[in-house]
Amino acid sequence: MLSIRGVSKSFGALRALKAVSFDIEKERVHGIIGPNGSGKTTLFNCITGHLVPEGGTIHLESEVLTGLKPHVIAGMGVRRTFQGGKLVSNLTVLENVMAGSYRFRSRDLYDIFLRLPFRRSRIEQEIEEAAREALALVGMEKDADRWAVDLVWAERQFVQIARALVSKPRLVLLDEPNSGMGSQDTERIEDIIGRIREMGITVVVISHDVKMLMNLSDWVTVLNFGENIAAGVPEEVQNNPMVLEAYLGAE
Repeated sequence: MLSIRGVSKSFGALRALKAVSFDIEKERVHGIIGPNGSGKTTLFNCITGHLVPEGGTIHLESEVLTGLKPHVIAGMGVRRTFQGGKLVSNLTVLENVMAGSYRFRSRDLYDIFLRLPFRRSRIEQEIEEAAREALALVGMEKDADRWAVDLVWAERQFVQIARALVSKPRLVLLDEPNSGMGSQDTERIEDIIGRIREMGITVVVISHDVKMLMNLSDWVTVLNFGENIAAGVPEEVQNNPMVLEAYLGAE
């Protein structure tokens, strides 16, 4: 699904990513772990076009992503969430999720311009239906009419995931989806990710919660100081001496 080859990124004298290379298999859950500052979010930003890598290439199946704008990459079926729980505060939950929809405008111009003023267009109805389905998947369907500003932290994360799913993407990148959550909400996140995978969507997850990632991931990549130092199934990674030293607190 995704091929990352020799991706590098620096911020001044800081080398955030150093020739990172690995593959993400289709319809799997791929976990990425590493200490703070290891380059995890920088890598997500390079994949989604928010940053342009200084070296290396990124391919989505046969399509080149490297250097493309974020909206172009989103239109190719790559969606993400942000660690900060970014929502538009003065929109409702439903409107925030609908805003994540992507449509080719030329295909819908006839429907949009010729509708009566008091009638919703066909595309608007389809987007709302898809948004309500996405909210149901994350358990927020009853909150559709609430204002985003009134949501607590965990609710904002669930809405972000729904927004990422509304256009039925090929690949979803989740950046710390259970950050700041208790055990009950973390279990809910695990269940949601499992259901996304069952839909045939490939999922990549960054998390500091090693236990959660080991529970749900098919494959795990470990970053440290901008380099991938280990990769494998969860059982292999947990017992890797380099990982224990770099991330899991070996003495």
